[in-house]
Amino acid sequence: MFFQSDNWAGVHPSIAANLSKAGEGFAAAYGNSDADRTVLDLFSEVFERDVSVYFVGTGTAANSLALAAIQRPGGAVFSHCEAHVIEDECGAPDFFSGMRMAPVAGRAGRIELDLLSKAMGAYPQDAVHHGRSAGVTITQATEMGTVYSLDQISALSEVARSHNVPVHMDGARFANALVSLDTSPAEMTWRRGVDLLSFGATKNGCWCAEAIVCFNQDLAADLAFIQKRSAQLFSKSRFVAAQFEAYFADGLWLALARHANRMADQLRERLTAADMRLAWPTTTNEVFAILPKRVAGTALGRGAHFYEWPVPSFLQGEVAEKETLARFVTSFATTDAHVDELLEALKA
Repeated sequence: MFFQSDNWAGVHPSIAANLSKAGEGFAAAYGNSDADRTVLDLFSEVFERDVSVYFVGTGTAANSLALAAIQRPGGAVFSHCEAHVIEDECGAPDFFSGMRMAPVAGRAGRIELDLLSKAMGAYPQDAVHHGRSAGVTITQATEMGTVYSLDQISALSEVARSHNVPVHMDGARFANALVSLDTSPAEMTWRRGVDLLSFGATKNGCWCAEAIVCFNQDLAADLAFIQKRSAQLFSKSRFVAAQFEAYFADGLWLALARHANRMADQLRERLTAADMRLAWPTTTNEVFAILPKRVAGTALGRGAHFYEWPVPSFLQGEVAEKETLARFVTSFATTDAHVDELLEALKA
């Protein structure tokens, strides 16, 4: 009953097999192997345009180095107030970029457009004492299991453009958002004004595969040096490439995300049928429910693994003292039996 996080899941067999295959023989190092070049071409095919790609080891590295590429002295990067980049990365984006994260509120993990406009208006380019706007970062899917619609991404990008700053997307669960919206990678990113993407695959069946995808070539010039200086240029990068090669083959990455989302749909339906209260609607592989503390405690004692989530600001007053907010995350490895076992533990 492992619903703590999708990064608890293992590696998909096809990806593991390709990793094993990559271990044979010799190959050029530091991104110069045939496998590396093949995967860089694959990324361009997936996004329907030439892109620059930089492999990194973690999502935190991807976010931090992407933001370092847009740095401005005195810069402020606008993020949802409860996003991973501002809550869960130990200040790494601030450290590597030399900038500060400026929080913007919004219900269920999404930045509200009017609040973004107001927040950015407080940082005019000539206000030396306060700093200046340097970028906007959005999380897709959000930390709360929701997604930005394509029109919402376009609208946020337009606000950023009005301040002459780029847009970064944290795509730790990029595939889950993509299949939820039933759209294309290009349509969810650069066609909607996104300049940089942290492309995550580790949560969706890979062993350790994250990448910075750069759509704006004006920002790409420094990224190779940023990657090297931050110790993220791997000598045996063919092992990251091998994961991405199998990940993209025959649409595996989308199939894995669809399965994870489908398991979450099933969990949402089962929780509702059991008269348990969903905290807010979600459409990806994260499910949030408000449970009596005794129910949560009993389930944890019976071997269920899930996260007791901090109550967000928009939900204040809706979670009683004897209740807790629980987050359940499904993955490519979640099965119908796992959902059954979880429901049995909660009903107990």
